[in-house]
Amino acid sequence: MPLKPLNAFTVAAMLGFAFLVIFFSGILEFPSVSSSFQPISDAGSLDTKSGPDPFTDLISAFRKWDSQVGCPRFKEKHKGLLPIQSNGSSSFQDFELECRELKMDHVSVLVKGWTWIPDNLDNLYSCRCGLSCLWTKSSVLADRPDALLFETTTPPRQRRIGDPLRVYMDLEAGRKRSGVEDLFISYHAKDDVQSTYAGALFHNGRNYHVSSLKNNDTLVYWSSSRCLPQRNRLAKQLLSLLPHHSFGKCLNNVGGLDMALSFYPECATDVSVTPKWWDHLHCAMSHYKFVLAIENTMTESYVTEKLFYALDSGAVPIYFGAPNVWDFVPPHSIIDGTKFSSLGKLASYVEALANDPVAYAEYHAWRRCGVLDNYGKTRSMSLDTLPCRLCEAVSRKGVRNARAY
Repeated sequence: MPLKPLNAFTVAAMLGFAFLVIFFSGILEFPSVSSSFQPISDAGSLDTKSGPDPFTDLISAFRKWDSQVGCPRFKEKHKGLLPIQSNGSSSFQDFELECRELKMDHVSVLVKGWTWIPDNLDNLYSCRCGLSCLWTKSSVLADRPDALLFETTTPPRQRRIGDPLRVYMDLEAGRKRSGVEDLFISYHAKDDVQSTYAGALFHNGRNYHVSSLKNNDTLVYWSSSRCLPQRNRLAKQLLSLLPHHSFGKCLNNVGGLDMALSFYPECATDVSVTPKWWDHLHCAMSHYKFVLAIENTMTESYVTEKLFYALDSGAVPIYFGAPNVWDFVPPHSIIDGTKFSSLGKLASYVEALANDPVAYAEYHAWRRCGVLDNYGKTRSMSLDTLPCRLCEAVSRKGVRNARAY
C-alpha cells in the first residue's frame, strides 16, 4: 500500500517536536547574551560559563567589551529613556527661562561669612538673556550687592525696601531654612534654587591621576572619618564579606590615616607639601574596582559627593542612599545596594562582577559611549552653574523693590 504524502502542517509539527527534544537534551545550545545585559537586581545572574576572569587591566576589559557588546548596542538599549519621576514630581527644577521674567540686567551677589564655597567660584559671569552676574566674597568688588548669601551664619532678621535680598544655603540632608531668608538654596527641587553635588568645583586641587590597573585581591575602597553608628554598622557588615581597604578614621584597616600615599606614591600632588587626605582621594580610589558610598542620611534627592567622587575616579560605586538615586546618575553606572535582598547576595554579585571583565566594563560604558540621560541635568544643576541660576532668581524678584520682611 503506497504511503500518503505528508502535508506541510504535519512536517512542521514533526520538525518542531524533534527540535525541542534536541534542545532540552542539551545537545543544542544557543550562544548566551553577554553577561553585561543581565539584570542586576538581587544578582548572582552574571554569565560565568566561561569561568572567572580575574582581570586587573581596565583597558583590556574595555577592549573585550568593545568586541562583545560595543557602544551601538549599549546606546540602543538605553535609547529614549524618559526622565524618571519620583513621588509624582521631577527631581530637577525647570531650567527653562523666559527672558521677560528678568527685571534686572546685572546682579551682584556678596558671599558673607566663613563658607566652604571655593574661592575660585568668584567671577563675573555672562548668563542667559544678556544677564551679567557678579559673584564674590569681596565687599570692595560688590560695594552695593543685590543679594547677600549666607551659608554658616543666619541672615539679618529684617530687610527694608532697598536692602539686598537675603539668600540662605543649606546643602545638608535636613534642608533647614533660617526662617528669615528671601531665597533658599538646597539640593532639593522643591526649594527656591537647587544645587546638586555633581559639579567639578567640589573637587578643587585633587590629583586626577587615574590608574588603569585595578586591585584584584582587594576589591573595595572605603573611607569615612565621620563614624555615624548606622553607617558604620552597614559598612562593617558588608565589608566583612569583601576584601577591602578602609583609609579613614572609621573601621581603618590599613595601619593609620593618610596611608593611601604609602600604597600609591604616584598620588602625591606635591612632595614638598604635607598632603591632606582629600588631595589624593580620586587617585587612590582609581586603583579599586569598587568604592563603597554610604550617605549620612538616606532621603530623597540627597545624593552627595561621596557618589560622584567614585564615578569620577573610574571605580564602580556600591551605593546606599537616596531612594531616587537613578534620577541623578548615568544609566548602568552604579550598584544600588538597596536593591539586593541581603548583603550576602550583594557581596556575591560584587565578587562575580570583579571576575567578569565584560560585565564590569559595561558599568563604564555610559562615559565611553556618551550616554548621560539624567546625569546631564545633574551636572547642569550643580554648584558650577549656581551663580547664574541664583542671579536669575534674584533678577526675577526685582531685588531692591522686592517686598520687604
